[in-house]
Amino acid sequence: MAVSQRSLISSCALLILCLFVSVKASTGNHEQLSRLMKTEQLQNFNSSSMADRSDDSWSEHAVRNPEEVASMVDMTIRNSTERRNLGFFSCGTGNPIDDCWRCDRNWYLHRKRLANCGIGFGRNAVGGRDGKYYVVSDPSDHDAVNPRPGTLRHAVIQDEPLWIVFKRDMVITLKQELIMNSFKTIDARGTNVHIANGACITIQFVTNIIIHGLHIHDCKPTGNAMVRSSPSHYGWRTIADGDAVSIFGSSHIWIDHNSLSNCADGLIDAIMGSTAITISNNFFTHHNEVMLLGHSDSYTRDKQMQVTIAYNHFGEGLIQRMPRCRHGYFHVATKRVDTADSVWKHWNWRSEGDLMLNGAYFTSSGAGAAASYARASSLGAKSSSMVATLTSSSGALSCLRGRQC
Repeated sequence: MAVSQRSLISSCALLILCLFVSVKASTGNHEQLSRLMKTEQLQNFNSSSMADRSDDSWSEHAVRNPEEVASMVDMTIRNSTERRNLGFFSCGTGNPIDDCWRCDRNWYLHRKRLANCGIGFGRNAVGGRDGKYYVVSDPSDHDAVNPRPGTLRHAVIQDEPLWIVFKRDMVITLKQELIMNSFKTIDARGTNVHIANGACITIQFVTNIIIHGLHIHDCKPTGNAMVRSSPSHYGWRTIADGDAVSIFGSSHIWIDHNSLSNCADGLIDAIMGSTAITISNNFFTHHNEVMLLGHSDSYTRDKQMQVTIAYNHFGEGLIQRMPRCRHGYFHVATKRVDTADSVWKHWNWRSEGDLMLNGAYFTSSGAGAAASYARASSLGAKSSSMVATLTSSSGALSCLRGRQC
């Protein structure tokens, strides 16, 4: 995504169990829009300036008291960790998302239970829980306007809720961006599925999306082409930036247990009034601008953006935006970054107007660094020694039927 300024924001070997970074939140969005409304919105975006679209109307998908959601996540993590310490779960990790479903040897018979395991602002994303299963059997993507039945593109554009699974391992090279319709789950558990070397995933003006278990890498800019977004609509798409996952004006989104790397622009970008998002258990490597939350400094409609970032592993070869946050309320828990102190101390770290809670603190560094933040005096942070265990299973999992995943 194009942004108004280039800024390095990284977190380092500082491993925090509960870090709250909050700024007043705002966003405007709609739930399960009709295709006609989407078309009208696209036309409005094209014909109006960013300033015209920036308003303070409250989104029905943003909660009025985000601190309550953040506190609920903190309590859930604490409870799950204590149950693990007490030996209540033979396979428990202390990660409440994973402990919700991974102990079940028959997880493949109960796939849709995953939809009840989310935490944070995206916890209400049901994806395709209330629909049928759709089995992707064909990795091809020959026609973005008339996709072949059995392909991933044919699955994601359908109007009804669908829980999408894969018949076998496959590499899917998309000719154009994969534009998702509302109430869809992409569930790659039990298979090795790569979306690579072409276009990647666009979540635009939709709601209730779950993406789980994919390898997404080497995404490239595409566009200037017709692309179908529903059975009844296709339209002209301009150049896409080459994000792995682009979230645009959407709500109730959960991105969980994916491995993402080496794309042309961002790995996960959420902009233009998106809200009610959880990004969890993902593994990020070998990329420049990793994660952007908020379109620009001037686009104030993103004030109502609310995002939970939990149990992610920021691995080797990353440079900046881990994440880059603007305007919204962002709750970061158990973030792991593999970088030596001798390296990160030379990076430019910047935080402006953020409120640090639960014992979290921020240390500026690099050229032009501002004064360091004092350690917050509210609740004590948990031991960082727990983070390696809690993030050890981040990324796409290798799940086998009949075994705990």
